[in-house]
Amino acid sequence: MTTRWFGAPVQRVEDDRLLRGHGRYTDDIDEGALECCFVRSPYAHARITGIDVRAARQLAGVVAVYTAADLPFGGVDLPLLIPHPNLTHGRTQRCLASDVVRYAGEAVAFVIAESRYLAEDAAELVQVEYEPLPVVITPEAAARAEHLVHEDVPGNVAAEMLQEVGDVDSVLARSPHRKKLLFRYERGAASPMEGRAVWARWSDAERKLTVYDSTQSPTSIRGGLAVLFGLPESNVEVIAPDVGGGFGPKIMLFYPDELLVPYAAMQLGRPVKWTEDRQEHFTAVNQERGQVHEVEVGFDDEGRVLALSDDFIHDGGAYTPYGLILPIITAGQVPGPYRIANYRVRFRDVYTNATPTSPYRGAGRPHACFVMERTLDAIASEVGLDRIEVRRRNLIQPDQFPYEVGVAWQDGNTVVYDSGDYPELLDRALKMLGPKPPGDHVGMGLAIYVEGTGVGPYEGAHVQVLVSGKVVAATGIPSQGQAHATVWAQLVADQLGVDVKDVEVTSGDTRRFPWGVGTFASRGAVTAGNAMHLAARMVADKAKQIAADHLEADPADLELAGGSVRVKGSPDRGIPLAAVAVLSNPVRYAFGGGTEAATQFAAKARPGPPLRDGEQPGLEATGYYSPPGSTWASGCHAAYVRVDPKTFRLEILKYVVVHDCGRVINPLVLQGQIEGGVAQGIGGAFYERLAYDDDGQLRNASFMEFLIPYATEIPPIEIDHIETPSPLNPLGVKGAGEAGVIPVGAVIGSAIEDALGVPITEMPLSPLKLYELSKTQL
Repeated sequence: MTTRWFGAPVQRVEDDRLLRGHGRYTDDIDEGALECCFVRSPYAHARITGIDVRAARQLAGVVAVYTAADLPFGGVDLPLLIPHPNLTHGRTQRCLASDVVRYAGEAVAFVIAESRYLAEDAAELVQVEYEPLPVVITPEAAARAEHLVHEDVPGNVAAEMLQEVGDVDSVLARSPHRKKLLFRYERGAASPMEGRAVWARWSDAERKLTVYDSTQSPTSIRGGLAVLFGLPESNVEVIAPDVGGGFGPKIMLFYPDELLVPYAAMQLGRPVKWTEDRQEHFTAVNQERGQVHEVEVGFDDEGRVLALSDDFIHDGGAYTPYGLILPIITAGQVPGPYRIANYRVRFRDVYTNATPTSPYRGAGRPHACFVMERTLDAIASEVGLDRIEVRRRNLIQPDQFPYEVGVAWQDGNTVVYDSGDYPELLDRALKMLGPKPPGDHVGMGLAIYVEGTGVGPYEGAHVQVLVSGKVVAATGIPSQGQAHATVWAQLVADQLGVDVKDVEVTSGDTRRFPWGVGTFASRGAVTAGNAMHLAARMVADKAKQIAADHLEADPADLELAGGSVRVKGSPDRGIPLAAVAVLSNPVRYAFGGGTEAATQFAAKARPGPPLRDGEQPGLEATGYYSPPGSTWASGCHAAYVRVDPKTFRLEILKYVVVHDCGRVINPLVLQGQIEGGVAQGIGGAFYERLAYDDDGQLRNASFMEFLIPYATEIPPIEIDHIETPSPLNPLGVKGAGEAGVIPVGAVIGSAIEDALGVPITEMPLSPLKLYELSKTQL
């Protein structure tokens, strides 16, 4: 069957509804819901010596005030999502703190009232007495361990992991050149347009809990709530409606509100709603990026890397709810697209009195790319070679795939690149970039990266042809702007030979599809996309089998095209897909003439029962896809920037991207993903930095102080693609959701160093930071 829709730039079907203001977000759901808010700790580290909620409970309009002592699970630690043998001192918080708070913003009490205004007023009446404790706020301070975040965690070290490929020490000792480098990445916040939100309703008559949650994993929320409240999973419905951006923090579960809001609804017999305000997003929603790397590299006179050692500390924040995924990703991606035969990486995941960390778009990869690319620039400077040539001499070649790096990956396997052509990425990017623009203080930066995508364990999908001929499809993973309703429709339409407009996709609703993992780690196209493809193919095979009985043809001689099942080469000899849907159900009823339309094809009844062994009624199927390993996307970004040496204002003159995510399903959607990622990367490179003081207070917890780039700061982004299909999945696709953001810090840092001659070893930068760095060079 010839592919019609795969690879086509189909316009996003979601956009018209969303742009007209017809989206439906969690906060839009009301039904007379009670509203609530949290009492949060103003201290980064303190012992709680008393909580008095009596005045709050007496305020008119207040329905309930909960502390940990009021909850049946108040003494239970929240789940550790991804345990690991090296995580010897993992710690998670509780819904409400009762003994010690370990970051400013940690929840202490939960207030439910008739309105959010009343809840906020009541929260101010809750009296909490604190005994301040010493604060550990930087990863370096955590490593010194002069004070402990958790009294029972020696040295503040949650985990330590050492991996080595080859013989690093002996090769370093023999290397013609050796260089030590120090790199630092500061924290950042995801800042989606929509904050987090939870709405819950309990039906006592049906024993059914319904939850709307602005989450990236409704299926996992459903499973956890069922266990916590002792309910069958079929009695828990979790829906992620329209989600106004996720970027990683919304994959984290469970946040306290995701348990407390449903619990309150069950206890109070009324719907309950909580919506995060922007300050809460800054202080109580997981952050990322904080790492410090000590690198030693050995190289020869030709700029070839002989050995690399990276010893880094990862700022885990006050708790480790997401396990070791972030530093494992960083450790696995430091070598990038380069041949590093001797590689050693050691990391320590340390506790600080800052908000906990979990993946934020890029998830450990921007740090790794920054370290490797800045190291190559340092090598080029040391041996007097062009930066581009040093990269060419170290790149993995196209005939070396699959290429095994030899260190652990987040899916439990080792890092093995499945396919790629890194030299071609570089060559195309340089051609697109062109000559340097004229003028002073203009610098060129470039970076090549890899991205492990499509992690398992699985996703599933359900596809059904209705008796109208329309198609409905569902999968468990939700969308936060990735155009799932468009892309999945393209995959289904190809298999069933229908117009993409005739396919309606639902995602992130456990009522429609109850099983799955979630939208994160650039995995949607690989996992759910292949599941949707497989389910649609199963429906197509079933349609051929049913039609074959009535067309007296071999199923192998049939094709699906134009909304019909027809004999290849004889388009007039066929049966409408709608009629096949009617025939698939032995009852065979339909309004609108469906039954009559199918009657002419049902004149010859086949022998045996209406449903043979193993058959099911309905023209529908459910398919699952479980990847054998991660697929590895890659790309090259390059840019010219101008820096004003007086004001240190940054102007990006040109920015180009060449990307490889295997076979491209929809180039228009892919373009949007990359453009958004680059914009977010520029923000993280030059604007967005969470500034904590020595007391663990976030000093810029608002958009007045935490800067996000305007559209005027984002240049036009020129994009090109190459396609090296992945051999690991039927569609040959790789993920693309985080590709845009990964190398931007490295590109900007390289370009600024080239423009000013000031060494750039940290991210993010700012005009003030550049001024300070320039003064150190005088």
